[in-house]
Amino acid sequence: MQKFQPEYQQPPLKTHDVVIIGAGAGGVATAASLLKRRPDLDLAIIDPSQTHYYQPGWTMVGGGVFSAESTVRETQTILPKGCKWYRAKAEFIDAEQQRVNLSDSRSLGFRRLVVAPGLFMDWDSVEGLKDSLGKHGVTSNYCYELAPYTWSLIEKLEQGKALFIQPPMPVKCAGAPQKAMYLAADEWLRKGVLKDISVSYHSAGKVLFGVEDYVPELKKYIERYQINLCFEERLVAVDGAAQIACFEQNPDGEKRIVERPFDMLHVVPKQYAPPFIQESGLANEEGWLDLNPETLQHRRYPSIYGLGDASGTPNAKTMAAVRKQAPVVAQNIVDSLKDRELSAAYLGYGSCPLTVERGKIVLAEFGYGGKLQPSFPRWLNDGTKATRMAWLLKAKQLPWLYWNGMLKGREWMAAPAPRDAG
Repeated sequence: MQKFQPEYQQPPLKTHDVVIIGAGAGGVATAASLLKRRPDLDLAIIDPSQTHYYQPGWTMVGGGVFSAESTVRETQTILPKGCKWYRAKAEFIDAEQQRVNLSDSRSLGFRRLVVAPGLFMDWDSVEGLKDSLGKHGVTSNYCYELAPYTWSLIEKLEQGKALFIQPPMPVKCAGAPQKAMYLAADEWLRKGVLKDISVSYHSAGKVLFGVEDYVPELKKYIERYQINLCFEERLVAVDGAAQIACFEQNPDGEKRIVERPFDMLHVVPKQYAPPFIQESGLANEEGWLDLNPETLQHRRYPSIYGLGDASGTPNAKTMAAVRKQAPVVAQNIVDSLKDRELSAAYLGYGSCPLTVERGKIVLAEFGYGGKLQPSFPRWLNDGTKATRMAWLLKAKQLPWLYWNGMLKGREWMAAPAPRDAG
């Protein structure tokens, strides 16, 4: 049911051909791909943030490989030429009237809408967590300000207990807790202190990784670093000053709370789609944007499309997924504006470069249903093994390709598949 907002009943300030909510990876890449196809489009982007982040780089910041500053740029500098930027939040979408209401009391009309706002991270979902972040050994690579603290903790820790948390799904970049853990353990091993540090992985799920093909290689590193695996444990509270983490266990149907001391705690918060998606009547039962998983068109409102972390499609929520989604959305919008049948298909591609040690990565690439979708032939890079090539791709090539390719509408190795290919 849509939420009625009488204060926005005045006519829209302007009606654009395409309005995009979100100036993150998905929004900017889609804008660039659209303008490459149709330079004459009247296109607008809605986003209040003055800064744009290369979030995949934060794992490398937390591992002492990248500087935090290398992962951020001013939003104005990365927006494609030819788009209008509204520096406000989207608060409500009137799908029937084809308009978006903004936080500054303005509203915009649209012929086509792209919803790519990212997701919200709920640091309050774990009791005591928010007050403990950035001190007492509590950190997270999911935050620009905290990723450098992760590396500081890794550098300083010489003995004690290090806990790495995997929350209930879905979260963006679900492999990020493991990435942080492996890089930390590798550093401690190199320094000769790992023998004095107990490393444990606490997952709310039942498996190490969701695609079985990659698990054997990951388990080799679990054994190398002597990591304790604790499944079906959900972090529910943190006492930062006392350095105690509380977990809920429910293996036999009877809940119990277990307290675990720590010297370092890497956390991942609960994540959900922005509330305006549900309030606007655009969500599925789980609260995520309700999209056709192939065309990325809304299931009930054909003038609306979406991509990225807020989407309800069953793919991994990663930047790599967005790289493949943006050209699909752009092509299908161009088709729809010309009253043609939608021609582009998204096949569920996502990628998780698992940084198992400094210098090697397991490049997990897969689509819907866990079907492997490797970008390279096995003789060049076997994604089920830890390789130097995958590390060089992550450390050297992908950041450049992000800023100079993906955000510029250059669809290198990302051309949309035709709809009959899936």
